[in-house]
Amino acid sequence: MDVQLNKQAIVVTGGPGMGKTSLIEKLGQLGHTCIQESGRHIIQAELKSEGNRLPWADRQGFAEEMFNRAMADYKQALNNHVLTFFDRGLPDIIGYLVLCELPIPDSICSAAKTHRYHPQVFIAPPWHEIYVTDNERKQSFEEAEATYEVMVNVYTQLDYSLIEIPKMPIDERAEFIIEKCSQKNIRK
Repeated sequence: MDVQLNKQAIVVTGGPGMGKTSLIEKLGQLGHTCIQESGRHIIQAELKSEGNRLPWADRQGFAEEMFNRAMADYKQALNNHVLTFFDRGLPDIIGYLVLCELPIPDSICSAAKTHRYHPQVFIAPPWHEIYVTDNERKQSFEEAEATYEVMVNVYTQLDYSLIEIPKMPIDERAEFIIEKCSQKNIRK
């Protein structure tokens, strides 16, 4: 099993509604290369086309679509040769399937083990004060907390080290991540 390690691929994970996407957008505004979460885009496209690969209609199909996009994003970042921030990574798909109590295909397990990101992953903790639902995010706060716990377990089992993102304003959260990356001698 050949392992690909992209030490310039930095994952930001956690439960839904914990500020990951806002943080990724902020890092992008600061000039960093960022890969947006595919889940929201898949939901929007499926709703527009009246498709059913939705987390509330076809969870397995939704996971497969997330996997396909996550693999494409990972491969694209291999060729970037720059620091790249990901709003979720391949292990998040395993977490999603665990939460849904669905089987985890061998292809997804294998990909998560062989397509590696930087060994340290940033995780956004549950933060009730900023949590909101919308047309694409329908989970309760309790489900968001459960997602956080599953992501902790999945990334830990895959031998990633987690760095919890402090609960503070978005600019300070971005500075925290940038500072941690510079301490790890990761170059843009």
